[in-house]
Amino acid sequence: MAMRASAPTNARVSGVPVVNHLGDLVELPGVWAGDGFNLVLLPDFDNKPPSTGPRDFRVKLSATRELLEFTAIGGPVPNRGGIASHATPPIGQNDIEIFGVSYMQRIWDAADNSALHLEPGFWLTVPETTVPNALASIVRLGSIPHGTTINAQGTSNVVVKPNMATLIAPADSTPAPNPNPFPGLGYLDPLLNAQLPPGIPPGSVKNPNLVLIAASAGQNIVNAVVLQVNATLGTPSNGITNIPFVTANANVTRFSAIFWIETVQRADGSSFMQLQYTQTAILNFLGIDWPHISVATLIKQ
Repeated sequence: MAMRASAPTNARVSGVPVVNHLGDLVELPGVWAGDGFNLVLLPDFDNKPPSTGPRDFRVKLSATRELLEFTAIGGPVPNRGGIASHATPPIGQNDIEIFGVSYMQRIWDAADNSALHLEPGFWLTVPETTVPNALASIVRLGSIPHGTTINAQGTSNVVVKPNMATLIAPADSTPAPNPNPFPGLGYLDPLLNAQLPPGIPPGSVKNPNLVLIAASAGQNIVNAVVLQVNATLGTPSNGITNIPFVTANANVTRFSAIFWIETVQRADGSSFMQLQYTQTAILNFLGIDWPHISVATLIKQ
């Protein structure tokens, strides 16, 4: 597949700047930085620090610092259509052009600056097609060095003058037996009694999205571009793949993410760009689905 590398600032396609082909991704190129919160429930068989095993699981809560950089792809990515029928005239799908951005995400623990997450990938815009019969969509391709890749697909829309306190729905961290019941009363006490890091609002263990609502409280958000994607293990069109170790010990079975690209107006009439996101990966071990929830509020630099 032929494609160009990262876009120079003057890259154009048919006389139009590359960024103008990005649709709802148009504001992403650039560097975003800010803070967030990470909640993950991990297998805890090993007894080497920081683990305290052998136990079924442990809770890891982190206030985070994040740097998220997007770069526009330097031109269209041509995907070739094909003949779907040998009717006369032939029936099929014309070639399409995909535009998008590459990204590199880096996340650190705010308390000790230890590395928590590294992820390269792409956000793409896919036009409407007849084969398959599908509306325009967005795609997030991500690669996580634990040995997991995601092909998450979804849609985008724009909300004018959003009330983020109602637009951002709760993200529930409660594990779900799948298919086994919890072993006994008090099994989830380590989660229920977990101590929040400094600066994270009360209630954020149960609902980490409270961190996003607190960060945007009182802001005059003019509009928000909403990107929603999801992926499921074993689904060919929006799937997840894991190395055998991950599959055997903490299988990533589902992934979902919502990004809000917000235009925030200051009291003096000027504005800045803000990116908020929540994402949940489900880790399955011991017959239980354990949510791994990450949220952040980032400012375009």
